[in-house]
Amino acid sequence: MCGPHSCSIKITQDVREYAAQKEIDEQAALGVGMKEKAQEFVAAGAEIYGKA
Repeated sequence: MCGPHSCSIKITQDVREYAAQKEIDEQAALGVGMKEKAQEFVAAGAEIYGKA
């Protein structure tokens, strides 16, 4: 497990890598990434709690 500081560093690095991959700035990457994840969520059935 990582602590809150380590996790935030990992998330920041992931956003930077995603932005570089998409060739957009980091702020735009956050919006684009959230839209993509929202589409994945809806495509997967929009269930908050999965069936066990």
